[in-house]
Amino acid sequence: MGFVKNLIKNLETLGRFFAFLGEILSCIAKKPSRFNLCLSEIERLGVNSISIIFLSGAAMGMIFTLQLITFLQPFSAEIGVGAVVAIALARELGPVITTLMLIAKSGSAMAAELGTMKVTEQVDALESMSINVVHYLVYPKVAASLFVFPVLTLLADIIGVIGAYIIAVPLFNIDSAGYVDYMLDFVNPRDVYFGLVKAAVMGIMTATICCFYGLRTSQGARGVGDSATRAVVVSSVSILVADYLLTTLMLPLIYV
Repeated sequence: MGFVKNLIKNLETLGRFFAFLGEILSCIAKKPSRFNLCLSEIERLGVNSISIIFLSGAAMGMIFTLQLITFLQPFSAEIGVGAVVAIALARELGPVITTLMLIAKSGSAMAAELGTMKVTEQVDALESMSINVVHYLVYPKVAASLFVFPVLTLLADIIGVIGAYIIAVPLFNIDSAGYVDYMLDFVNPRDVYFGLVKAAVMGIMTATICCFYGLRTSQGARGVGDSATRAVVVSSVSILVADYLLTTLMLPLIYV
């Protein structure tokens, strides 16, 4: 019986989430456009996250290059490390690691902010003034995430490639021209495009899930912490599942 109750509860939550997603989609054509709020969220989500994305992108490129060169040296194939790192960053590591970092930094903040507003009755106050809470609080976050996640993913890709170059060429004496030429020959622009599409989808998922759990907060301060934790966990698992599904759909298109 416990399993059935949990299943019913989870299905009910899933249904409420899709209804919430429908509310967000209905806000696209509504006036006012909330452009100023979107810009504010872009600054908070994007500009304030550049440093952490810079560090994580450099770490990804350097660590992956170090491991890969150690593996390829016995085969005298170190010249190809740049191509492998660039493709891995563009297709998988860039979107996934960037999204996970932003979930930890910004997604939890979204859930905590809306959760605090919920338990302190600020959300009820907005509703009493006939303000659409989803349009006013949630839509700007989702719109900003749609823009910010791909931009930061592209930044992580570029920094990761530069980090890989710094490790491969000066430290392991790989020929610079050959390294770059080999990388440019093998990297397909579609790798980058599809990685950015993944980042956009993951950005929408992250903002939607975190806002959903934030607005469902109850039980005071303890509930805010629980909502933020639940939002981070569900978002992280969801984007990993989404990454697999998107890779399955996109991979054949790369080689068309």
